Amino acid sequence: MPRVGIWELFMRCLAISLLAIAVASTSVLAQERGTPDRAGPGATSFSFNEGSNLPVEKIGRDDLIGITVYDSPELTRTVRVDSDGAIRLPMLQKHIQAAGLYPSELENAITTALTNENVLVDPIVTVSVVEYRSRPITVVGAVKNPLTFQATGSVTLLDAVSRAGGLSENAGAEILVSRQPSGMSDKSVTLVQRIPVRDLMGGDNPSLNLQLEGGEEVRVPEAGRVFVLGDVKKPGAFYITDGSESSVMKALSLSEGLDTFSAHKAYIYRLEAGSSGRNEIPIELKKIMDRKSPDVPLLANDILYIPNATGARASLKVLETSIGVGATLGASMIYVYH
Repeated sequence: MPRVGIWELFMRCLAISLLAIAVASTSVLAQERGTPDRAGPGATSFSFNEGSNLPVEKIGRDDLIGITVYDSPELTRTVRVDSDGAIRLPMLQKHIQAAGLYPSELENAITTALTNENVLVDPIVTVSVVEYRSRPITVVGAVKNPLTFQATGSVTLLDAVSRAGGLSENAGAEILVSRQPSGMSDKSVTLVQRIPVRDLMGGDNPSLNLQLEGGEEVRVPEAGRVFVLGDVKKPGAFYITDGSESSVMKALSLSEGLDTFSAHKAYIYRLEAGSSGRNEIPIELKKIMDRKSPDVPLLANDILYIPNATGARASLKVLETSIGVGATLGASMIYVYH
């Protein structure tokens, strides 16, 4: 019997090892491609997971689900989750509850249903979400591009505002986030959180950057406005967007001051709670400008009216009409105070 040299024995062992590694690699590759170990003639390898970049989230009502049943093309299809949160497959008598389940959990539910109703023996089921519709986030109000999008993955309040193009110049001092309380089935009950814009943007309090899960409405109200009319250089409506209070002196500054510098009195017309119209509040304008009298605060929707040098006054009806007609004021009559 010929002797086998040490070098030849080493080469044989190396060849056997390389062959084993090649076989193992082929098996792993087949599994990664989703090919079942018992593949045979007529096998269906189509999977809705291929090419899908959607993150794994819980399934909800109106979501579009992709279902792949190995070697059963009649069961491989897309199915829309109905308003009750269920789906229905051919040859199955009972609906399958899908809402609230992760795709892997729905795979188990479908497998159990197919087995219990004797449709298939030991089926191989794959489930993926083709389209989310159950997790809408709506951003409206004083943003540049109001929109509705689906909450897939991690979405924060700042993310939502950013997707809407950011805040517009007339955004107010707060953002209102409306959502249903967790675990409450009564859709008429809504929880509203008020988030200060300055604190949110400053980042000093990270808890204000809420985590959004879908179903929220993010509303950015417009800032309050004061109207300055009469004997001023630039009459118009001025948004107060920094959250601070407005005043007579601030309003005069925004309207570039008096036109004739001879006014002694001015009037504030204010809507009071419980009143059917505006109340007239006379103020000593010259004393305020000469710092002989304290500045007077203005509230949102106040009208500050300064009569001309002759003392002639326009009626409140005329003032309110000039404010209400957008075509008369125009864009040039609307200014923003930062």
